Amino acid sequence: MIEEMSELIGTVDSIAFKSEETGFTVLTMDSDGELITVVGEMLSVNEGEEIHVFGNYVSHPIYGSQFRAEMCEINFPNNENAIFKYLSSGVIKGIGPATARRIVDAFGNNALEVIENSPEKLASIRGINSDKAYLISEEFKKVFGLRTVMLFFSKHGITLSESIKIFKKLGVYSAEIITANPYRLCDTDFGFTFPRADAMAKNLGFSDDSYLRVAAAVKYVLNHNTLNGHTCLPADRLSEAASLLCGESRIQVDEAMLELINDQELVATEFGGKRFIFLKEYFEAEYLIAERITLTESILRGATANNAVKIEKNVLRQISDQEKLIGMEYAEQQKEAIVKAVLNPVFILTGGPGTGKTTTINGMIRYFEFMDKKILLAAPTGRAAKRLSEVTGREAKTIHRLLEVNPTSGGKFKYNEQNPLPCDVIIIDEMSMVDANLFFNLVRGVKPSSKIILVGDADQLPSVGAGNVLKDLISSGMVASVCLNKVFRQAAKSLIVTNAHRIVNGEMPIIDDTENDFFFIKETEDTLSALSELYINRLPKAYGYNPKDDIQIIAPSKKGRYGTFSINERLRDEYNPPSEDKTEVKIRSTVLRVGDKVIQQRNNYDIIWFKDGKEGSGIFNGDIGVITDINKREQVVTVNFEDRIAAYSYEWAEDLELAYAVTVHKSQGSEYNAVILLLGEYFEKLYFRNLLYTAVTRAKKQLIILGTENKINRMVSNNRKTLRYTGLKYFLTGEFLIVQEI
Repeated sequence: MIEEMSELIGTVDSIAFKSEETGFTVLTMDSDGELITVVGEMLSVNEGEEIHVFGNYVSHPIYGSQFRAEMCEINFPNNENAIFKYLSSGVIKGIGPATARRIVDAFGNNALEVIENSPEKLASIRGINSDKAYLISEEFKKVFGLRTVMLFFSKHGITLSESIKIFKKLGVYSAEIITANPYRLCDTDFGFTFPRADAMAKNLGFSDDSYLRVAAAVKYVLNHNTLNGHTCLPADRLSEAASLLCGESRIQVDEAMLELINDQELVATEFGGKRFIFLKEYFEAEYLIAERITLTESILRGATANNAVKIEKNVLRQISDQEKLIGMEYAEQQKEAIVKAVLNPVFILTGGPGTGKTTTINGMIRYFEFMDKKILLAAPTGRAAKRLSEVTGREAKTIHRLLEVNPTSGGKFKYNEQNPLPCDVIIIDEMSMVDANLFFNLVRGVKPSSKIILVGDADQLPSVGAGNVLKDLISSGMVASVCLNKVFRQAAKSLIVTNAHRIVNGEMPIIDDTENDFFFIKETEDTLSALSELYINRLPKAYGYNPKDDIQIIAPSKKGRYGTFSINERLRDEYNPPSEDKTEVKIRSTVLRVGDKVIQQRNNYDIIWFKDGKEGSGIFNGDIGVITDINKREQVVTVNFEDRIAAYSYEWAEDLELAYAVTVHKSQGSEYNAVILLLGEYFEKLYFRNLLYTAVTRAKKQLIILGTENKINRMVSNNRKTLRYTGLKYFLTGEFLIVQEI
């Protein structure tokens, strides 16, 4: 490949731009007296260095002719002028132009060797004492270390952006750490697949039966299954899967598992008549959730136990006063829920659409405000928090923003056991979406004396992340709850609401009523054309909807002809086609274009955003926005997330996907004025009742299903519950054992 490229050799004269995140650099190189602009990923390049670049000349519409470097080899400066330019560039902390001149005058061409290997000699230079000399040497070694790391990883097929991520996590000794254990790369910190890390390990001479290899296979299987919602796995299934992955015997796998348990990297438990294995972090999350809820129950229950009858009478009296004041009457179930929310330290309110959850929440809020309690409201997604705020008339935040991510702490939250949230009551909506890790961080950020009220719909899909928190809390029987099941008359006029309840009850929805808000269009060969027409023309013209804000296409899967990947590509090129005034860039396999609707695929605590002059940090899994600018020179993609303006490096932009269509899982927690549900041909396991119910309940005003009656019937008839291996229920009831064997 190199033979097909041009090559240049020269000295870095100046650096106009360098991204510390992506390594993208714009520099001027002196090649035989000619100044040439060179662009490319060259993070460790500094002024004064001699570089050897391979690539081709390109013509930039604004900046003219540039040399695009695909590969770059770096040599340290080897003459006094180059060394002076290098040291005076600021690359090494503690050395400015004046100090650089004195060092070069004293040591000439040997200046860099002295800095690296004989820093004590620097103390003879005016302005440098012994301590500063060693600090300068350490800074130099860091710079040299980064270069060494980049070179080492490039030889093993690891990209620059991946190398930067590893270097930021492991530091100067990254190469040594990964050489000692290349399977570190398939930890969740780096996200390499086991086969990819395994290939590198083989190149480094690791044997197939190495303990590190077998142990890595065990942890990889556990980590991979968290993506399927499991916080643990049965020991026998884990052993079998890890054995298949690494090709070693079950005996070797079991021995590795035992050693990992002894080293406290894994935790073995027994409940429900089986042995289960946890990664330590997921065991701690579920165990500590149970411990914290038990603590809250013990603290607050004692305060109400002796006065329960009196408190209940006072609550009912206050509810009656509310009814007179606002001119409405609560149903008996709603009154029961408000009373239980007051009497119990932790309380769960569930119910489907139209059953009065919002009215009940507002009743609770009015009571606690009457009692002068400080209340905080939150939900797992931005859209869910916004809706909660709209229906209560009070501020609501996402759980992440409520806990306040510290961007310099690797995703840790400001509020925790040592610094709990300042509230007496916290109400969390859309609890079905909350996974074990997020709920663990929430409960540890709440005072044991604070009341916790959880609201959700138990018939919806469980969280995307690992755990089944809402279901486990309810099924444990250890937390008080009320399920609202009466549909109010006004809500029953909506066919969306009526059909949602029919689906939950295993009945076919009414699909032949064309005068309501629930519509069915039979699938044909032109279904995708009909989809585009609905999104771009028919719904906007009929109802004045803005497609990006008001209409959401939902599908069960990402893959296939009717999957979100395919729909997004087709729909984007029709709704937001390429043009000269719309900048676009290809990030891995995805083309991003100004004007595109996009969704964030994982939590990124480091992204800084601005809204109304205020600064915040963190864009989270499921956040949806619109690309407003792409700066190719600086390799920055700017996205507007409901007036939060966030700047993405190209590396971070790898986590963005088009969002004209999203999966049902990704839509959870959001409501849209109009939803188009596409039921095409997918894997059989995707045709089940909870998924259809969750999709239908995303629509506020209009729902259109494109599919067949047979597919709807298959989903309604299949009441298969998503199986998740979790331990929270048993930790709450105390019906478990921690063991040291498998």
